[in-house]
Amino acid sequence: MALFQNLGKYKDFGLLIMRVGLGVMMIVHGFPKMMGGVETWTKLGGSMGVLGIHFLPIFWGFMAGVTEGVGGLFLLIGLWTRPTLLFLAFTMIVAALVHFGKGDGIKGASHAIELCCVFIGLLFIGPGKYSVDKK
Repeated sequence: MALFQNLGKYKDFGLLIMRVGLGVMMIVHGFPKMMGGVETWTKLGGSMGVLGIHFLPIFWGFMAGVTEGVGGLFLLIGLWTRPTLLFLAFTMIVAALVHFGKGDGIKGASHAIELCCVFIGLLFIGPGKYSVDKK
């Protein structure tokens, strides 16, 4: 269609929209986890048990919150985008495995799986020209 023919010229703007939208939502999800304190971090860090990691749950929980909160900020502004996307994708893999482990099935894990796919896709594409990284 003629209406969509020239949108390819604006791929960097599209990447900006994706980064800002995903970044804001990751901050919204991550900031409460990051500020939740030891009890929140311990519970969240216990999720690493799905990978057979049962030590330092406070550390892992705090790191999950930081990954989502600070990683969301980095994604939003396009700073250290690719390493940030790796951490975010890993966090979503753990989240999906936790949902499967609880018996939630694909419907329960779908949000984490979808985000993981988007993060991995963006890892290959890069942040675009409207970012601190500048590709």
